[in-house]
Formats: sequence, structure tokens, C-alpha cells
Amino acid sequence: MASTEQPTSILRPLVDDLHERRAKARLGGGEAKIEQQHGKGALTARERLALLYDGGEFTELGIHAGIHYAVRGLEDKEAPADGVITGYGRVDGRMVACAAYDFTVMAGSMGMSGEQKVARLRDLALTKRIPMVWLLDSAGARIQEAVGSLFAGSGHLFREEVVASGVIPQVAALMGPCAAGTAYIPGLADFVPMVSGRGSMALAGPHLVRAAVGENVTQEELGGARIHCRISGVGDLEVPDDEACIAAIREYLSFFPSHCEQPPPARPTSDPVDRMDDELLDVLPETNRKPYDMYDVIRRIVDDGRYFDLKPKWARTIITCLARFGGRPVGILANQPKHLGGILDNDSADKAARFVNLCNAFGIPLVFLMDVPGFMVGTKVEQAGIIRHGAKMLYAVANATVPKVTVVLRKAYGAGYYVMNGRAYEPDLIVAWPTAEISVMGAEGAVEIVFRKQVEAADDPAAKKAELIANYRKIIDVYIAAKNAMVDDVIDPRETRPTIIRALEMAEGKRVERPWKRHGVVPV
Repeated sequence: MASTEQPTSILRPLVDDLHERRAKARLGGGEAKIEQQHGKGALTARERLALLYDGGEFTELGIHAGIHYAVRGLEDKEAPADGVITGYGRVDGRMVACAAYDFTVMAGSMGMSGEQKVARLRDLALTKRIPMVWLLDSAGARIQEAVGSLFAGSGHLFREEVVASGVIPQVAALMGPCAAGTAYIPGLADFVPMVSGRGSMALAGPHLVRAAVGENVTQEELGGARIHCRISGVGDLEVPDDEACIAAIREYLSFFPSHCEQPPPARPTSDPVDRMDDELLDVLPETNRKPYDMYDVIRRIVDDGRYFDLKPKWARTIITCLARFGGRPVGILANQPKHLGGILDNDSADKAARFVNLCNAFGIPLVFLMDVPGFMVGTKVEQAGIIRHGAKMLYAVANATVPKVTVVLRKAYGAGYYVMNGRAYEPDLIVAWPTAEISVMGAEGAVEIVFRKQVEAADDPAAKKAELIANYRKIIDVYIAAKNAMVDDVIDPRETRPTIIRALEMAEGKRVERPWKRHGVVPV
């Protein structure tokens, strides 16, 4: 007779224990700490990951991690997942790795086990060629584990981030504090969104600053979103809350390939390729000395009027944004006459150079919308190294081998014409509006320098000056440049969108051969 007794299961109690352990780890620092996080208006690390990944689903690595066995003095403490959640999942259908620091566990401080998890994830991201995202909300290195001579063995993180630079997209979101050396994570990343009022980064926190230099500052005053997105330029985008931050990350990644050997992902669009906007005929004011908003031009020529702005509140004389033309991702570099006439200074040159390098690294074509009066002059900018900063932009544009299309809208003066991808910088197409003026300087400046004595000697200096300015304008007429094959065409402004799209289609298979070298000596 067969036995009706159920055999004793070895695995059932162990599996029950496993699920209890997982559930406990997923609670992080516990309900009270979670409530504190929500009380600040912040999401928990796991809630952030649920927003980042499609359907909120991801594969977690290292959920059972805790304080490393070699650490002394923390034997009575618990640190679920050791304060950082690591894993991978799909974002818009493509695999992405993410490390999310959990502020509910020992203030998200970086412990030995947790950093081993993140190191493994970085290696996974690089070797499998998938983007790497950090969601930073951390008090920095866990002092109980980091203090002492064992610090001599640290620093792999930043070297590895440099190795991955330009191979895979790297995003570091400031959703809380990021103190001490860990601030170099965003410093080395490609895209750095910051949550206003909460996200911050600084090489030293307020307590250390007070001890070191006697300065009393808050975390926000030291390195908040307003500081880094408006003054220092380290941050790329100021966002109001965690939800907007995650949405920005997802949108940013949609423009980039998973790695540098893939083409940027195209998207279908219902916006007609041959669409021509009559309102472009009314964008420019009646005189080239008056400003206008270059965003009005961008909105009218890109797919569906949508673009993704990078560093919009810093170095505002130049615009760096991502958009699409005919479904293809592009990087747009555009002068902004609304701010100081669109003149280039130290910060705008740095902003432009970094953006060009970013797009070039990932094969994203560049579109230049030029209306530039040149570089800022004077003792202040010279002492601040404007030649060095301008050289960064010049170097980046000359070095870029992606498809490049240049449209000269109005002013194209001096070295500004060069760094905005003028004729000598290998544009695959360079066209101009009928209002374009390409010259070493504007008519007013030239008359002031070249014909000053004639103006002073005239019976009517004002009339003489006006006459000379009118005559000078004739020699910087864009049709002279077109007649001498220095621009490929003069176009109706309404033709700008279809002209750019056709040029990008033509240049899609572009290959540029450069002399072999280890690397150039980049101006810094």
C-alpha cells in the first residue's frame, strides 16, 4: 500500500526564509525612515527605480548585502542591501544598469559591501555595453569604514568612470546630497539632473567646510541645484521633483545609443520632412542690432517643436539641446541673441565644447544655428583665460567627425564664425539666410576702427559714418560668399527644416580619416 504521507521538504522552509529576507531588505531602513523620506517630498530608492524601469521591473543584484565582515565598530548595526540598490532592466525597451543609493539606510552612506556591488554593476555595464545610471542620495563615504590608511586602496570608481566615458552613456542624478569625493561621480558623468531644493554636491559638506575654512554655509548654499545649474555649470538640468528627474533621465537616454558603436536610435515621426513654417520669415527684427529668441527658430524647425535642453540656465548666450529631424537625433548648438547679443565668453565656450564632445562621442550629428557677434573682449575675460576657453570650443568643433550642418542666420563675425563650424571646419552642408553677414567684424566695428579718421574729419561725422557703414555692408553681403563658393546655398528661411533633413540623410554614412595619434593635446 502506497504511503500517503508528504515527504519532508528541505527547500520549503529555506525558501520561506529567503522571501522573508528579501522582504526585509526591500523595506530598507524601515517604515519610520521611509516616512521621513516621504516627509521631505522625496521618493525612496526603490520607488525611483520603479519609475525608471519599464513596468517598474528590474533584476536586482546583491539584495542580501550588508555591512562588510571586516568592518569593526558596526557589529550591532544593520544595513539592508548595504544602502545601495543595484540592478538592470529595460528603459524604453533597452537594457540599462542603475545604482540607487538608499538614504533610509545609514543616510545612503557608501560602505564596502555596497561599493563592491556598484563596482560589479559598473563592470557589467561596460562589458555588456549598456548605459549606467546613478541615482545619488548619499551622505558620502561611510566614515566608520573609510577613515584610516586603507583609504590608500580606494579610487577605482573614478578611474573606471573615465574608462567608460564615451563608450556607454553615464547619468548621475542628484536626488539628495552627494558629498566629498563622491561628487566626482556627477563631475565625470555625461548628464547630471538635479532636484531643486534637495539635490546637492560638494567636495566637502558644511561641517567640514566650517572646520577647514571657518565658513558657515548650508548644504543648499554650498552646492545646491541653483549653484550648479546656474553658476558653476556642473549640473545640466534643474528639475522640481523626483518624478521629473526620472522622466528627464528617460528622455535623455532616448536620444543616445546604448554604446558608441551603435547608431543613435531613430524614432518615427508624423511631422512632414518638407514642412515649411511661414512664421520663420518674421523671426528676425528689422535691424541686426536688435535681439530675438533663438528658441523660436528651434521650435519651428525640429520634429513636433520638441527639444531637450542641456544647461539651459548656465552660459545662456549659447543653446545646447537635443532634438530630432525626420526622426533622427541631433545635437543643436545655437547662439542666443536674447542674452548679451549671443556673444561667446568663457562659460559659453566651455558649455559648447562639452556638448560637441558629448555628441561626437556617441555619433549624434550636430546642427549649428549661427548668429554670433564673436568673442567677448576686455581685460576681465583675458585675465580669466578666454583664449584658453575659446580654444576648447575650437578644438572640439574641429575634432568632431559626426555629420555637421551649419545654418548662418544673421551675424557670423570673427572667430565666432570659426567655432560655430564655419566653412573651414568640415560642415557637410553650410547654408545661409539672406540676412547673413560673414565678416571679421560687423560694419559698425569696422568703420570705427578702419575709417575713424575719415569720420572725424568729415563736415557731418554722423552722416559720413552712416555712409561708410552702408558701403561696408555691401562687401559683407552673403551673396559675395555664395558667389565665391564659401557657402553652399542661400536659402529661404522656410526651407531650413527640409534642407537640414536632406543634409543629414546625405551625410549618414560619413567617414573621416585622421592621422594616427595617441590623442590630441586638448586645451583645458
